[in-house]
Amino acid sequence: MTKNDRGKKGVSRRALLAGGGVAGVAGAIGACKYSKQFFLLRDAPSHEGRVPSAWSESRVRSYRPFGNTGFEMSDISFGTSGLNDPAVVRRALDRGINYFDTSPDYSHAGSEKALGEGIGGVPRDQVFVASKFCTPSGHLDKDTPTDEIVRSVEASLERIGTDYLDVALIHAVNSIDRLMAPTFHEAFDKLKQAGKVRYLGVSSHTPDLEEVMRAAVDSQRFDMMMVAYNFANWPQLPGIFADAHAQGMGVVAMKTLKGAYHTQLSEFTPTERESFAQAAFKWVLSNRDMSGLVVTMKGYEQIDEYLAASGEAITDRDIALLERYDQLTQNLYCRPGCGECLDSCPAGVPIDDILRYQMYARSYGQEKVALTDYARVPAERNASQCASCPAPCQAACPYEIPIRTRLSQAHRDLTLA
Repeated sequence: MTKNDRGKKGVSRRALLAGGGVAGVAGAIGACKYSKQFFLLRDAPSHEGRVPSAWSESRVRSYRPFGNTGFEMSDISFGTSGLNDPAVVRRALDRGINYFDTSPDYSHAGSEKALGEGIGGVPRDQVFVASKFCTPSGHLDKDTPTDEIVRSVEASLERIGTDYLDVALIHAVNSIDRLMAPTFHEAFDKLKQAGKVRYLGVSSHTPDLEEVMRAAVDSQRFDMMMVAYNFANWPQLPGIFADAHAQGMGVVAMKTLKGAYHTQLSEFTPTERESFAQAAFKWVLSNRDMSGLVVTMKGYEQIDEYLAASGEAITDRDIALLERYDQLTQNLYCRPGCGECLDSCPAGVPIDDILRYQMYARSYGQEKVALTDYARVPAERNASQCASCPAPCQAACPYEIPIRTRLSQAHRDLTLA
C-alpha cells in the first residue's frame, strides 16, 4: 500500500460552506494508506467549465409503467432534496419530467413549498407527487400516533398546495418493525379513504435493505418501493425487483450515482467525468423491472446532463467506465446496504449515516442538509467519539475505508461552531 503524498490539508467548516468541500476530501485521504493510490481534484469544476452541446435541450425520451397505477413515469425523474427554486421544477416539466419526489424534511419544508409553486397551474393528473410520512424536523418514529401521522401528511398537502399525494412513503425503513408499524398503515388507510393519498410506498438504503424490501413485497401492502440501487451492489435486489414488478409494484431507484465522486477524480478525463452520470443511469435502467430512477436536481444544468441518458441503452463503454469508477473509489465509497462495521463500534456511532452526510456536503453540494442531519446525532454517539477510539470499525470494513479519519474529518466539517 502506498501513501498519497499529494493530499492536501483539510479545509475549515467556513470553506466547506463556501463551496470548497472537495479539498477536505483530499486532506482526509492524504493522511491514510490505501490499497492503491487515490487522487482527488481540488475544487474540480463539474464539467471543465463547459456544458457539452449534446446535452442542450435534452428531454425525457422514455416513460415506463409505474406498477399497476396506470401512470407512465419519466424514466429519469426529479428528486427535490435541496430544491429552492420553483423555476427549476418548471424547466423539468417542460422537458417531460412528470414524477417528483419530495419530503417535509428537505430544506426544512422548503422543497415541498418550491415544488408546489413549480407545479402550480399544471393539471394535477399529469404530475405524480411522492412525499414521506415525515415532518420538517425529521422522520416520524414507528410508534407515532396515527392522528399525528395523518396531520403530518395534511401539512405536506398544504405546503405543496394540492388536495392529495399520489404516494406517501414510509421513509428510511431500517427494520421490519418500522416497515409494518400499525400506526403508519392505519394512517394510510384513513388518508386513502379521505382521498388525500392514493398509494403507499416504502423507501430504504439500510444495511438490511434486501431483507426489508423482500418483506415489503411479501406483505402485499405496498404499491411501490424506492430503493438505493447502483452498479455492482446488492446481488439479491434484482430478484426482489422482478417479484415486485410481477406483483404490480412500482420500483424506483435512488442513490444511483454511487457517491457522485466523478467530478473529483483526477484520474478521470473530462470525457469520463461528463459520461459517468449517464452511464450510471443507463445501467440502472437496463433492468426492465425498474419503473424509473429519482436523482436530485437543483439547477438547469443538471436537467440537461441527466436527461441526456433518457431512453438510451447501456454500452460496453459505459460498463468499462463504471468498473473504472469502482476501482478508483473502492476505499472511499461507503456502500448503503453494507453495515459490516456497525456492530463493532463501542459507542454505537451511526457510521454509515455520518459518512452519507459527509457525501451530501462534498459531492452533492448540500452543505446545509448535511449540517442539519449531523446536528441531530446525539453527542454521545457522534463522530467526536472517534478521536480516542482504537477503531475496530476499520478492521471490520470489507472495503478498507479509513473510517476513523473520515469520521473525524466529518465531525470537523459538520459541527456547528
